[in-house]
Amino acid sequence: MVAHSASVQDYDGAKSVFDQAAAQGRTERLELIWADGIYAKPRIVEAAAQHNWKVEVIKRSDEVKGFEILPRHWVVERTFSWLTHNRRLVRDYERLTSSVECFIYLAVYRVLIRRFAKAGL
Repeated sequence: MVAHSASVQDYDGAKSVFDQAAAQGRTERLELIWADGIYAKPRIVEAAAQHNWKVEVIKRSDEVKGFEILPRHWVVERTFSWLTHNRRLVRDYERLTSSVECFIYLAVYRVLIRRFAKAGL
């Protein structure tokens, strides 16, 4: 997991995030990155290509008015929902990105432990 400060636009920080994630050595199985429409920029695709990753941008159709269900968009929304069940992640309380990363790990561990307990593992 990699995070950067809120003063950096997500699409500007993508290359840094990709590089840091690859340097951590936990991305050997990563092949495809689903991204929101804001990430439809050549620099994002180029940054991912340096690590042999493909970026698939999920964006709304310009022709559809109102609500539209987007494929794979629910994955991100569901993950944010899981994370915001933890009080510390609902608001920006932390000053350091390393603190936020730790609380995100704790939130994900909590989800996994509950799943394992439900499955009887």
